[in-house]
Amino acid sequence: MTDISISNGRCLIGSDLVEASLLVANGEIAAIDPRRPPSGMALDARGLTVLPGIVDIHGDAFERQMMPRAGVDFPIDVALIDSDRQAVSNGITTVFHATTWSWEPGLRSAGNARRLLEAIESLRSRLAADTRFHLRHETYNLDDEDEIRQLLAARRIDLFAFNDHMDSTVASLEKPHKRQRMVDRTGLSGDDFDRLVTRIASRGDAVPTSIARLAEAARAAGVRMLSHDDDSPEMRKAFRCQGVTIAEFPVNEATAREAAGGGDAIVFGAPNVVRGGSHTGWTKASDMIAKGLCSVLASDYYYPAPLLAAYRLAADGICPLPRAWELISAGPARAAGLSDRGSLAEGLRADIILIDDSDALRPRVVAVVASGRLVYLTEAARLHAVAVPRAVAAE
Repeated sequence: MTDISISNGRCLIGSDLVEASLLVANGEIAAIDPRRPPSGMALDARGLTVLPGIVDIHGDAFERQMMPRAGVDFPIDVALIDSDRQAVSNGITTVFHATTWSWEPGLRSAGNARRLLEAIESLRSRLAADTRFHLRHETYNLDDEDEIRQLLAARRIDLFAFNDHMDSTVASLEKPHKRQRMVDRTGLSGDDFDRLVTRIASRGDAVPTSIARLAEAARAAGVRMLSHDDDSPEMRKAFRCQGVTIAEFPVNEATAREAAGGGDAIVFGAPNVVRGGSHTGWTKASDMIAKGLCSVLASDYYYPAPLLAAYRLAADGICPLPRAWELISAGPARAAGLSDRGSLAEGLRADIILIDDSDALRPRVVAVVASGRLVYLTEAARLHAVAVPRAVAAE
């Protein structure tokens, strides 16, 4: 691992954008405005903005690499490696793959989730981004509760979310187009899918005690928990009482306010900001940010979204860029319990991205340093990269 110096850039230091230089050594930010000459590689960031790497605590765009068309599967290692390239090229240096472990067969099945976890663990050292496993547990999936509790106890799960899509699934049975999409990803016939949904929905009485046991297991293991699509303040309170302190995509303002009042992290989707609203017609994320009711933006289903969203918020006057960037760096790092990243500060992990933001609404990543390694460099950035001979640097 060679030292890297980054000079002449507009750096986000604390809450200010200032011209500064950074020295990276041994995977960390060794110094800000270092006194000694650089050695190793020097990156001239003149005209660029230098920002901490994006921490994405909920991204499931990798599913499209696993199954780009309904019923068309690709090897998980191929999907993960390609997803890693996509994430890093969009400035994401820490990625939590949000993996649905459902009662469904097919793409979101238990078997697929197991294979994905094993692939992440085996490929982790080869991936440029720090890649972690965010398990989205469908709460009606009672059959796999014991296995999931064992994974929690073994600390193989990095984030644990409670999902309940049963009502929307049952409602989808009356909507042919949406129902067909769900049927296609399971590989079942339409009739078999309908029978499966009816059987799973019938055991709702056992779900609350299953949630309680899983929450207890996660608390004992020190694994942070999220609840997905909370639809009322009462629902958010109930989850908080079980140690679930991250509210993921609350569906209305009243629920977001309850989360904020309880000190919970509040996650919305960055695509919501980029597109100007939710594709489901629910809460508008930019309004929640303006009201102080959002602490984290996640890529959700589109890796370019966090970068674009931060700049969109600044361009629209919702908040200045340093505050917008906190929503995709320091904010998600805090929510996930990662105290070693999210800011440009001495001693922190060297996750650094260089941005050409000359077009305010179309920022472009030109270089990425992840854990002290240069992992992405565009052709334009190569003009700014110079290897500094150690003999010269030492003079």
